[in-house]
Amino acid sequence: MTISVGSKLPETTFKTPSADGPADISAADIFSGKKVVLFAVPGAFTPTCSMNHLPGYLENQDAITQKGVDTIAVLSTNDVFVMDAWAKATKGQDRILFLSDGNADFTKAIGLEIDLSVAGLGLRSKRFSMIVDDGTVTSLNIEDNPGQAVESGAAKILEQL
Repeated sequence: MTISVGSKLPETTFKTPSADGPADISAADIFSGKKVVLFAVPGAFTPTCSMNHLPGYLENQDAITQKGVDTIAVLSTNDVFVMDAWAKATKGQDRILFLSDGNADFTKAIGLEIDLSVAGLGLRSKRFSMIVDDGTVTSLNIEDNPGQAVESGAAKILEQL
């Protein structure tokens, strides 16, 4: 079942890049008592993700946080080392929280997985964005086409904040 507005996010542990290497971070650490914008991409370094989706959030970081958002986080089913390289390549580290859901545990738990095996990518996350207030989804935007980042983009989130 796909998560919906009003749903609580499941407890899980993500991997995130840190100065000391991969670090565990729980959903509670990210979302409890905070307003968070979470967006997910099918794959780091892929064209739409790198040229459109992530750059929109980086460009609008200040505008988003000025609307009361504590954290902007990007999620991918890529491993933490890929997420670290992507954060550095895009100069997004220390601006956006890069989360690895390498086994797609969180992605499957919220029902937003997509099988992109036909493209050689395996199980990935659908492209989506959400606003989460203290662990509860208050806005959810899911792309119909993984090659587009319109409904889940930063401009849409700004309208919803």
